[in-house]
Amino acid sequence: MTDDYLCHMQDMILILDFGSQYTQLIARRVRELNVYCEIKPFNYVPDNWDNIKGVIMSGSPFCVRDPNAPEMDIDKYRGKVPVMGLCYGAQYIAKTEGGVVEASPTREYGRANLSWLDNESKLFKGISHNTQVWMSHGDHILRLPGSSLRLASTYDIENAAFVIEKDKLYGLQFHPEVYHTKEGGILLKNFIVDICGCKQEWTPEQFVETTIEQLQKKIGNEKVVLGLSGGVDSSVAGVLLHKAIGSQLYCIFVDNGLLRKNEFEEVLASYKDMGLNVRGIRAAERFYMALKGKADPEEKRKAIGHTFIEIFDEAAQQIREVNWLAQGTIYPDVIESVSVNGPSVTIKSHHNVGGLPEKMNLKIVEPLNSLFKDEVRRLGKTLDIPSDILQRHPFPGPGLAIRVLGEVTAERIAILQEVDNIYIEALKKYDFYNKVWQAAAILLPVNSVGVMGDERTYENVVCLRAVSSTDGMTADWSKLPYDFLAKVSNQIINKVKGVNRVVYDISSKPPATIEWE
Repeated sequence: MTDDYLCHMQDMILILDFGSQYTQLIARRVRELNVYCEIKPFNYVPDNWDNIKGVIMSGSPFCVRDPNAPEMDIDKYRGKVPVMGLCYGAQYIAKTEGGVVEASPTREYGRANLSWLDNESKLFKGISHNTQVWMSHGDHILRLPGSSLRLASTYDIENAAFVIEKDKLYGLQFHPEVYHTKEGGILLKNFIVDICGCKQEWTPEQFVETTIEQLQKKIGNEKVVLGLSGGVDSSVAGVLLHKAIGSQLYCIFVDNGLLRKNEFEEVLASYKDMGLNVRGIRAAERFYMALKGKADPEEKRKAIGHTFIEIFDEAAQQIREVNWLAQGTIYPDVIESVSVNGPSVTIKSHHNVGGLPEKMNLKIVEPLNSLFKDEVRRLGKTLDIPSDILQRHPFPGPGLAIRVLGEVTAERIAILQEVDNIYIEALKKYDFYNKVWQAAAILLPVNSVGVMGDERTYENVVCLRAVSSTDGMTADWSKLPYDFLAKVSNQIINKVKGVNRVVYDISSKPPATIEWE
């Protein structure tokens, strides 16, 4: 499991990842039912089945007829708990159990409707005839295994769902986890609650109670150091640890000169109001020196990371006999570090604290590493953390350094801080802040000609960005009203010296990313 202080008595669903783009979405849908789940590579076999109530096999970019397709040993799961394969998972079960999978004469990508379904089956209880489902496959199950029972068909695909009852093996050719499958939530609940028998007890309150108890047992009387960033994840991790071990927790908040305007002072004050033992360190000049002459995004990330390690290490050394390093790692970070073929060699350079644990010889504690971002926010609400912290937009680890395109200087950061402050405060004033997933201002490495009064100017261009999303995996640009954008643009150009042009980014992810660097 992700860590030994998770509640091993909690009913859980195991998700086997065959490389699908929807695997995290499966986990999110399971969690929405207040049932715990974990994602593991497709070839994972549990040592202990005590709290595993069911298994879901994800889809995959592979074809089951491909000789290099990922394989699992179904016999290791057979009969222990119900297993449900989705898309590739369904085709893999069918093929392994003696059915026939072939290239589909009618490739189904997108919306389809169930022309027939077995309402007598537990899986399709309460599902409507002709309900819309989401398909994404080029193969189909031509013939089901002899021991199976067909459960559903679409107008083009006869074997859209099936079950091998004696082995509790289910297969769905469509994706119940995506929003386009209109009654996917009902179907998943049928499988997870009715068929697997999971109790719906995975709640923030339960998580707090269990995690505090297990953190106390894990850490004992030893000291913990935590680097705070002002963001949601580290803040919630800090309060949770504080509730568990109190004065044994030492927090460090570094002003790297790359934060938003007045953020260091405001966040430091809010942390102290929450009772956290926080030391604030002003180190902007050291970061600016490390960034001098660097324009490449990855070089900037590494320079910031290395400087942070040095400063954090110096501060932590002043705390005698520290044994633990706490991090606000959340579940998507954990998933990203493990590919379907085993551990990945690359973790994004801004997600974690690089070589710090090795250098300091500390044990790691990550109390949020089983939670998604929305779950972290709900947990924070349970912990009575102020909403202005919990509702903060995601902010990159390297801060404004990757929103200043090109070389970072104190002067360019100061310009962007003023622009960003006007933009964010306007979003809040006009009630748009909580309606977008993330908003950012970007200082571009170009100047443009302008006219102010009777004078010709040649000054900076800034870009405003706002996106809507549920998890940051995909995002659409936010359609902010023209009147609002006009007001913000006018205010920026009039108030921020050095800026004479404002543009708005209308790119979605993919193909663009949310951040520019």
